[in-house]
Amino acid sequence: MPRSIGNTALKAARQARGLSSQQALASALHDAARQLGLGEIVVSRKQIGRWESPNPPWPRDDHQQLLTYVLRLPIEDLGFRAPWDDSVRPGPDGARPLTGRRPSAAHALPRPAAASATQPPTVGADFAAVTEAHRRLYWSVPPATLHQAVAEHANLGAALLAETDGIARRVLASALAESLLLAGRIQFFDLRQPEVADATFVRALQAAGEADDPLLGAAVLGHSAFVPGWAGHREDTAERMRAARTYARRGPASAELLAWLDAVEAECLTRCGDHRQALTILRRAEETMSTGGEHRSPEWFTWFSSTRLAAFKGNTELAAGLIPQARTTLEAVLADLPETAGKQRVVVLGDLAAVEAAARRPDAACALLEQALDQLGATWYATGMERIREARRALASWQDSDSVRRVDDRLYSWAATLSSLQR
Repeated sequence: MPRSIGNTALKAARQARGLSSQQALASALHDAARQLGLGEIVVSRKQIGRWESPNPPWPRDDHQQLLTYVLRLPIEDLGFRAPWDDSVRPGPDGARPLTGRRPSAAHALPRPAAASATQPPTVGADFAAVTEAHRRLYWSVPPATLHQAVAEHANLGAALLAETDGIARRVLASALAESLLLAGRIQFFDLRQPEVADATFVRALQAAGEADDPLLGAAVLGHSAFVPGWAGHREDTAERMRAARTYARRGPASAELLAWLDAVEAECLTRCGDHRQALTILRRAEETMSTGGEHRSPEWFTWFSSTRLAAFKGNTELAAGLIPQARTTLEAVLADLPETAGKQRVVVLGDLAAVEAAARRPDAACALLEQALDQLGATWYATGMERIREARRALASWQDSDSVRRVDDRLYSWAATLSSLQR
């Protein structure tokens, strides 16, 4: 007798989402329940096994919501068939499955209450799939090109938000908040448009509020603190950081997210000239990272790690005049950065060049600046260009040397100068 292959639709959807085992899907459903505010819903591996069996049982309502959210497909496309579905679909062997009666209205799935909820239940997941793709593209696509796509995507999300309700609205609002956060990051770090970014962060926080997602709120507020922080406005920075930490407590936040908030505050303090307090906060961040915690970081939290924390520290050590320490820290960061971290590599090379300039080693500084310019040609990053220019200013005493002139020839070539002005 031939062996049944089971619910291949659910298994394929699981694997397409990168969940290689039934236990991985169970864990993802548990995490999604917390993100959606559904409480502590535990789905066992055995339950996943029953759903992937040849005759899967119809999931209960909250499980349907979680499966649709995690796998981003309607429940009917995951190999399930409602017991009240009277449509006759022959099985693989030609047999016609048994059907049950539709339950009473009291047990039916809830319908959108608002008359304006005209979009299908999957609209949030569909929109989120594009948001997730943009998240990955950020590291390789030219910022001006990606920003145009992200901005239009966010405009679409804002329009769709008025046409959704229930879980779909919450999923859509969360993805919209992430899209606006990405747009603000590009505006601030890649294109150096702080005022535009500040307004975008406000819109991102509004969307996070619609989703009732405190961790996204903390991320948005943490990014918004860079705007006054880099301008040297310490009081405004402190206010935004207090708000970000408040939202993080509501999350609850992972150790990585809490350490990132410390790193943000430390960088802002560095810009404001308080290097001692910045280093104290960075030590606290290192302790938080090493201790860890019980909570996992959200999927969208992709811009921070122990290596990135060390990069923050190296820049603060440089600003504080701790040259040997900064060199040790930044060289370790450069060695640990993955190949895909082109933007961060420009920043670290620029900081290392400033370290060598401070150590009165102009040739070594220029060699690092040329590496940074090579990387910048492949991955434009306005923040990285700022670090290169800061290091070049530190080489003023050697500006007539051959090595500095080679850097200037590249830094102020026709193409580089026009490109910088256009951006």
